[in-house]
Amino acid sequence: MKKIILAFALFTSIIATCQTTVDHFASIKLNTKRDITVKLPESYQANPDRSYPMILVLDSEFLFAPFEGTLKYGNYWDDMPEVILVGIHQNKNDERYADSQMDESTGLPTGKGAAFFEFISTELLPHLEKKYRISPFRIIAGLDTTAGFINSFLYKETPLFTGYISMSPDLALGMEGRIAARLAETKEPLHYYQATSDGDLRKFQKNIKILDTNIKTIKNDLLNYKFDDFKGIAHYGIAPNAIPSALYQIFAVYQPISSIEYQEKIVVLKEGYVEYLNKKYEQIEKALGVKMKMRLNDMKAIESAIKKNEAWYEYEQLAQISGQQYEKTMLYEYHMGMYWEKRGETKKALKFYQDSFSKAEIGDITKDFMMNKAEELKALLPKKDKLKGGKAKDKKAEEIIEEVPAETPAETPKEEKKQD
Repeated sequence: MKKIILAFALFTSIIATCQTTVDHFASIKLNTKRDITVKLPESYQANPDRSYPMILVLDSEFLFAPFEGTLKYGNYWDDMPEVILVGIHQNKNDERYADSQMDESTGLPTGKGAAFFEFISTELLPHLEKKYRISPFRIIAGLDTTAGFINSFLYKETPLFTGYISMSPDLALGMEGRIAARLAETKEPLHYYQATSDGDLRKFQKNIKILDTNIKTIKNDLLNYKFDDFKGIAHYGIAPNAIPSALYQIFAVYQPISSIEYQEKIVVLKEGYVEYLNKKYEQIEKALGVKMKMRLNDMKAIESAIKKNEAWYEYEQLAQISGQQYEKTMLYEYHMGMYWEKRGETKKALKFYQDSFSKAEIGDITKDFMMNKAEELKALLPKKDKLKGGKAKDKKAEEIIEEVPAETPAETPKEEKKQD
């Protein structure tokens, strides 16, 4: 038994290790090798048809770990999607400064900076796209020198990245105007984040705040912008605070329905609650390239709005989702049963509740709950018959009302990790 346990522990540790690899990438543009760290999502091997967003982190030596930790935390609570995290190592012989070399007059990469730009654009990204299942949603991040450099990618006619996380950027001359102008012209959804602090370098703070002022004048609905000016934090304390702020802003569309979203956007609607849910998940897929099953808690939020506003007909629409995405569970029968029950069709509702007994429980939709629903409706049928003046049993009702079968074992799906 001990040998089995040790073997299993070794196997799981190997799998965990395999999720993170270091690739010694030979670059023609740089005429050298660069270490590239790649961390794959835990579900990567189990989902061969799924693509994942990518985050490319410069200064991997000290930025990779805080990004990894924030993403792991956010994914645990289902606030962030799983992503492919890639880091470029840059600490040998001050590579980060050579890699970020810019022309002060144009704000464009020059010398070794131009070579590094081409390395990322024409070598590294094509290599990663060929080797891994990367969705079109890509983010790039850097700190001070490298944060200033990542803005170079905005100048491509079709930007290579959808999101930019610029932490205390060292901006080249005139960049506070050029960046704002480029962001204003975007014709595709673009996420841009920058941060500074009152303890940041003075020369950085000035240009960053001018850029912030310029960006805030932009009227372009395709731009999702956030600026943080942290208090009581020194320059190197910016990154640990900025990373979660940036990621939660960029991945806001992915997050489950919150109590605020429910109160301010859903329950106030007169109708169209299921349509709202469908559009939410369509937006996640369109924005992030992530196709996912609808969360049970999100469906429960929609059900709550249906009940509160007595939009009973929408139960049938909700059942179409549960029948497709939770087909082995009781959810479809529950939604259809509620649909008919609220329409006053007791016998039809009872049939759906009874049909659920052989299905798997899900959340608070248990066998006991569904049996109780069925028993409540059964008790109503004789009263209905008496109102018609007849003592004989309704034969159709008798055919529909069957004896409740003994409980059969059924696999219970995992409950959602996050509760409303």
